[in-house]
Amino acid sequence: MLHPVSGDILLTKSEAIAHGIAPNDDFKQGLALALREQYPSMVRDFRHWCHSAKPKPGEAWIWSGVGAEGRPIRVINMMTQQPSEGHGQHPGRATLANVNHALHALKKLVEKEGLKRVALPRLATGVGGLKWDEVRPLLHKVLDDVNCEFYVYTTYKAGVQAEQETKS
Repeated sequence: MLHPVSGDILLTKSEAIAHGIAPNDDFKQGLALALREQYPSMVRDFRHWCHSAKPKPGEAWIWSGVGAEGRPIRVINMMTQQPSEGHGQHPGRATLANVNHALHALKKLVEKEGLKRVALPRLATGVGGLKWDEVRPLLHKVLDDVNCEFYVYTTYKAGVQAEQETKS
């Protein structure tokens, strides 16, 4: 089930944060930059994974680490954007097809890992360049039947922890 929330996704109570990036992303913009600053080892591991797996748009990769206060956290890197055309260039834009495939990859990871709470930004609408009115229906189409609570951070509020209901 999808729950719109307001707050700072980095302060989530969820087990995982899922976000959109490009294959071989350099994590220099948006939420990716904030995640790089908070979890620098994730970026090193991501680069290693990209070098060995050669990911394509529409795939997803999960990283496990330690978050605030020593709490375990997972970051799901979803390949929603096209890769950059050359070394040192910015990644390409997101496409609805990539988002659709990446959401299906997210769904499989959530089910495989048994995740019950996942935080998402307004996926692919910042650096990715898509419109939220186009992306939101895809989230519902792919994720509504998953046995997981998805907290979609529709409004960013720095330093504010979102209220997240928990399923009893």
